[in-house]
Amino acid sequence: MLLALDVGNTNTKLGLYSLDAEPPALAAHWRLTTHRTQTVDEYGALFINLFRMKGIDPAQVKHIIISSVVPPVETTLRQMCEAYFHIDPLFVEPGIKTGMPVLVDNPTELGADRLCDSIAAFEKYGGPCIVVDFGTATKFEVISARGEYLGGAIAPGLGLSAEALFSRAARLSRVDIKRPAKVIGTNTIGHLQTGLYYGYIGLVDGILDRIVAELATAEPVQKPRIIASGIMAHMIAPDSRHIAEIDDMLTLDGLRILFDRNRTPRPRSRPH
Repeated sequence: MLLALDVGNTNTKLGLYSLDAEPPALAAHWRLTTHRTQTVDEYGALFINLFRMKGIDPAQVKHIIISSVVPPVETTLRQMCEAYFHIDPLFVEPGIKTGMPVLVDNPTELGADRLCDSIAAFEKYGGPCIVVDFGTATKFEVISARGEYLGGAIAPGLGLSAEALFSRAARLSRVDIKRPAKVIGTNTIGHLQTGLYYGYIGLVDGILDRIVAELATAEPVQKPRIIASGIMAHMIAPDSRHIAEIDDMLTLDGLRILFDRNRTPRPRSRPH
């Protein structure tokens, strides 16, 4: 089995893929809070317990691939993979074979999660396409009809925007971020929910309006398919004028595809 790990600033996603199936099948997946201070043993015990709760023997894991935007945990995760699975993990980092031309000023600046999303989106949906990944930040990825990464945009995530408002406005209490029953609120909670929810949809659709218009000059034949992913996708997508698909497994599938494109035997470390 292949263990795919996507370490984000807020959440860490795990996916176990059965490599015996064609294409490889996702056997189990989890979403955890990212903890920068967890030790090798804490990560190892957590992962093994999660696997066993699903009836999966940790010894079945033969390969591991990791994307991370949190550098402080990368050494810890590498040591955990070696100590608990006896595997040298493959990291999504400069030098990895991607199969996707990255047409930006400095390709090494592109986050590993953004690359995984883009590769999976083109592989699964074709191009041109746009990915909107709702996480700590909301990332927009633009892929051409030829499978080239053209560029994108980054905006503060909805949760981050709300937290900034609550922390700087002394008289505004935290509210549950959700779709309000009506746009014209009649109390403070309703006012905040309208501003946060519809304001954020306006941000997303406004950026997509401009990306689609700009992309039309380069890709005039076909309208791009727009795919949403991330923890907020199910809340925002239904009211967006542009988003056509929601794919919760996009980043993990991208990791699986990258593993396949770099599939060479990874040395197994000696048990400690």
